[in-house]
Amino acid sequence: MKRQLMNILACPVCKRTPLDLEVFKESDKGIEEGRLTCPQCRREYSISEGIPDMLPSEKK
Repeated sequence: MKRQLMNILACPVCKRTPLDLEVFKESDKGIEEGRLTCPQCRREYSISEGIPDMLPSEKK
């Protein structure tokens, strides 16, 4: 995932932007592993193999 996507990504549940980003692994291709967190509704979305999983799940 390229860092530039942070400018357009929004929480699919509450539509909040920007999301908080935590990077676990980054390469010259972009963010490989990490987590996006919505500061409003506190839902978390994983980034795996450079792909953000923005499908909403049940709130914990």
